[in-house]
Parts: sequence; C-alpha cells; structure tokens
Amino acid sequence: MSDTTAVQGKTFLGHPAGLFILFFAEMWERFCYYGMRGLLVLYVTKALFENDAKAFSIYGAYTGLVYMAPVLGGWVADKILGYKYAVIFGGILMAVGEFLILGGDLTWLYIGMAVIIVGNGYFKANISSIVGKLYDDQDVRKDSGFTIFYIGINLGALLATLVAVWVGETYGFKYGFALAGVGMMLGLLIFLGGKKLYEHAAMPPNPEDLHKKVLGPLTKFHVTILLSLLLFPFLYILIQYNSSVGYLMAAVALYVIFTLLKAGAAGGKVLLHRMIIFIILCLLNIIFWSLFEQAGSSLTLFADRNVNREGFLGFWDMTAGQTQFFNPFFILVMGTIFSFMWIKLDQWKLNPNIPAKFGIGIALVGVGFLMTVLGKEAAQDYLVPMWTIVGLYFFHTVGELFLSPIGLSMVTKLAPPKMTGTLMGAWFLSFAGSNYVAGSILAPLTGTGGHGSGGGEVALSLSESLNQYVEVFTEFGYIAIICGVVVIVFSPLLNKLMHGIR
Repeated sequence: MSDTTAVQGKTFLGHPAGLFILFFAEMWERFCYYGMRGLLVLYVTKALFENDAKAFSIYGAYTGLVYMAPVLGGWVADKILGYKYAVIFGGILMAVGEFLILGGDLTWLYIGMAVIIVGNGYFKANISSIVGKLYDDQDVRKDSGFTIFYIGINLGALLATLVAVWVGETYGFKYGFALAGVGMMLGLLIFLGGKKLYEHAAMPPNPEDLHKKVLGPLTKFHVTILLSLLLFPFLYILIQYNSSVGYLMAAVALYVIFTLLKAGAAGGKVLLHRMIIFIILCLLNIIFWSLFEQAGSSLTLFADRNVNREGFLGFWDMTAGQTQFFNPFFILVMGTIFSFMWIKLDQWKLNPNIPAKFGIGIALVGVGFLMTVLGKEAAQDYLVPMWTIVGLYFFHTVGELFLSPIGLSMVTKLAPPKMTGTLMGAWFLSFAGSNYVAGSILAPLTGTGGHGSGGGEVALSLSESLNQYVEVFTEFGYIAIICGVVVIVFSPLLNKLMHGIR
C-alpha cells in the first residue's frame, strides 16, 4: 500500500478522516455566511437607514442569488475545475467579499455581496459533493456522514449568532462583517491543510486538459477564473434592480428542469421517475424554506420590535440578531437524537418515507408560526415573552431535521455519477427560490414599516406592529400545515417514484 493510499484510507470515528476536514472547513464557511446574514437586515435598517421594504428586497435578492450560484458552480466543478479548486477559489472570494462590505455604504455592500455570491457558488455545492464522494454509493455510513457534516454547518451558524452577530450589534456592524471574513479564512486554511485526506474525491475530471493553454498564455483554468470574475458587475446590477432576480431564477429553473427530464428520459424509466420525484421534492423544499427563512428577515425585525429580550434565562439580554441562535442550538441538541431515531424507526419498520418526511417538516414549520398567537396572549406592553421565539424555532428546527440532512444525502443517491454536481446545484437552486420568495415576497407582507427614512414608509406603533406580525404569521402557519398534510396523504404515491431509494 502506498503512502497516498494509506492517507486516503484513514478513518476517524468510523468515517473517512477527510469528512472531519470538510466538517471544520464548512463550519467556518457557515460562520461567515450566517454572520453576514444575521446582521444584514439590521445593518440596512439601522446603519444605512433604509426602510423594511428596501432591506427585505436586498435580503431576498442576495440570499436568492447566493443559493442560485451553486447551479453554475456545480457545473463548472463537474466539467472543468474539479471540486478542490472550486472550493478554494470560492473560499477566497467569500472572505474578500466580507472585507469589501466594510466600505460602509450601499455601494460597497452591493460590491461585497456580488463577490460573496460567486464565492458561495463555488464553495457550497462542491464541498457537499466531496462529502458524498468519500463514500461508495451503497455505503451505509453515508447518511450518518451527512448528519455529522450537517452538525458542522449548524455549529458554524451557532458561533456566528453568538459571536459575529453580537459583535456587530454591540460594537459596530463593520466588526461583525470583518469577523465573518476572518472565519472564512480559517475555514480555507483548514481545507488546504487537510487536502491529502479528501483530494482523491475532489480532483478535476481532466487534470491534464485543465492546464493546457487555450487562449495565448492562458490555460483553461485561467480562463475559467477570469470568466467567473466577470460575473461581479452583472451581479452588482442584479442586486440593485432586484425585481429582475425572480425572473432570472424562473428562467434558470425551467432550464434545469428541462435538463433533468432530458437526462432522465435518456437514462430509462427508473432514472426519469427519479428525476421527476427530485423536481417535486425541490418544489416542496421551496415551500418549507420560504417560510423557515423568515428567520433572517421578518422574524429578526419582529424580535427587534415586539419581543421582550431582556433577562433571558435570568442573565442574558439578547440582541435581535442573536435570537437566530435557537435554530442551530436545537439542531446540535437534537441532531444526534434524530440520527439514532431514524435507525430505530427503520428497525421497527416505522421510518417515514422521504416524501412523508418533507410533509411533516412543512407542517411543523406551520405549527412554529402559530406560537406567536400564544405569545400575543401573554404579551406585556406589546412585547411577547422570549418563550414565543424559543417555541417557534423549536418547531421550525424539528421540521428542518425531518428534511434537510436527508435532502443532501438524497441528492447524492439520486444523482448518476457524472451528474452529482449538477443535481447538487439544482438542489441549491430550490434554496435560491425559497430565499428569494422569503425575502422579496413573504417578508414584506408583514408590512410594519421601518425606522429609517428611505422610501417613505412610516413605522407602526408597537401595538399595530404586533397585530400585523401575528396576523401574517398565523396565515403562514395554517397554509404550511395544510400543505404538509396534503403531502403526507399522497406520500405513498410519491415514494414509488424513488424506486427503492430511502
């Protein structure tokens, strides 16, 4: 056995050792992303003095494009760069983007966002693809490996809300954004330092071809990087004129659906059915996350304006952005429990099929929103108690555990070997759609105005904003519960399209 083979075969806690390098790299990348996300709406409304509508439109366009970028990033990694180079390039851009935001106005915010979007496109989908390729297709450890990886994602989100968001709200937003950039740099260093443990699963499809000259002294690698940089001005314009983002997403979604169905038809009945159920699950994913992702937009401003955040647990005066802490906290507490629960339920033949899990998750996010009805009854001076937010995020998190870790593993199981990056990109496109809907369509329905002067909005009184938030959140709740129940009822039919994948 060669030294290289020995290194690649190393295990830790029963999993490939490379998984844990990817775990910590992804943890710091999520620290970067959630640090930025946790501060974004508050930064736009409180530091840049824009109204809620402006903040939500920026948030929706940015988060939507962040998750749409992996469609291109996954394809480029599959066909040209390979996963290792894609992740390295993406990490560098994300760190640079965070530091550009420190310019301190809307222009620098848009520039920084454009750079982060391209970086995330290369990083996010492709590091998940590497995780999947560390295991054989039939390896029973794969689901467990993705659950461990998912814990790393949420550990990064937890640290972001506890540290980066708190620093930004307490000492100045620029310090929070800078800390997010430093986190990304740490993740990149870890990824580079442990490359021997995973690079066998992350190499370019044609390594020799990648470094051949194709344009004067420029190789295919150089041209790919330069073309990626040319996306910055395009994205800068898109974020400014964010209503066009929805149309772009719809066009990309139609193209992706066509591509998947075409590949499925060419691959026979089983693959066609799997592509159809994959598309259906992507649509269900949009329903869930467009409601769940109110966390960074309307729920953060709800916490800022109508939640009593003083003296939580008797000592903690939480900032508004820190209320996003409960989701990753509950993930870390319950993630291991759920991973064991699925095994036991499988042994008892009670494990719900994948479509049923999606339906249960959607219903639970609806139950979470109905916690605001109970909170309103217990409000004092139009401020609901903290247990309202705690309960809301508890149900949202349980719902998330029913579909999100399973979703990543499902993509790698449904994807033919040469389409892993493409399907992973399509999966993240569903997150793009949900984030755009969450910020640009659903969040503005809360209609509580803003503290700033931009756009002519007038902030509502505490009593008016509480009534408005609870009314809209209640509607979200009932719609989600009805959708979830419908999916559960039809799950046996949908499950037949999986052709044995569990």
